[in-house]
Amino acid sequence: MSLPRRRALLLLGGGTWLAGAAPEPLTVFAAASLTDALRAVDGVWQAQGGGALRLVFGASSTLARQIQAGAPADLFVSADERWMDELASHDLLVPGTRADLLHNRLVLIVPAEGSGRGPPAMMTPDFDLAGLLGRDGRLAVGDPGHVPAGLYARQALTRLGLWPAMAPRLAPATDVRAALQLVARGEAPAGIVYATDAAAAPAVRVVALFPPALHDPITYPVAIPRGHDGAGARALLAFLAGSAARAIFVRLGFSPE
Repeated sequence: MSLPRRRALLLLGGGTWLAGAAPEPLTVFAAASLTDALRAVDGVWQAQGGGALRLVFGASSTLARQIQAGAPADLFVSADERWMDELASHDLLVPGTRADLLHNRLVLIVPAEGSGRGPPAMMTPDFDLAGLLGRDGRLAVGDPGHVPAGLYARQALTRLGLWPAMAPRLAPATDVRAALQLVARGEAPAGIVYATDAAAAPAVRVVALFPPALHDPITYPVAIPRGHDGAGARALLAFLAGSAARAIFVRLGFSPE
């Protein structure tokens, strides 16, 4: 269903809405790892007259499947290329609207109150991940069967030669934020999440960084789903790529390059 936006104008120089009537809320489907960033962006967007946003967060795989089933999303931001490719393969994206918005990196976290401090190590094949988990502990990750953060984690652990030992010890979560909470609550002794998730959670700390070469690039593509092309969606797409939104993304640890 197309959502018309009446009497709205995007000033290309300043990225600001001039609206004679309140536009209908735009629905944004976005990866769970973008929760804090897009809520902050929403505040700036509305302060500039952009109108209300309906933000729906979850695993990129779940959101993409909902769009395939007809869910009314005006904009989709995925945490990997795979699920945006899936929608494109079914001709469910408005041509010319797809772009790579942001990048992230993978980190290993533990509860903040645990023993041991110091700068994060670099993950290598010699890293004692089993020792960190202890005898019965499990490694919290997004479900590697479909959640992007879990897929990246599986790639990295495989290339490190640690996957055979870690696969039976996973605590798979519905999305990366759910994996983060398992560690923050002390229900898992360690977890693999994005650097931006770790930075947003005082209850966890980063103990190791994954070299980017260990996994596919962590890219956040954005696009307008077919059937929802309109002035509002186009303006929001431009705003997300603009300087005001980019400043928020960078402050929260995302990389625009």
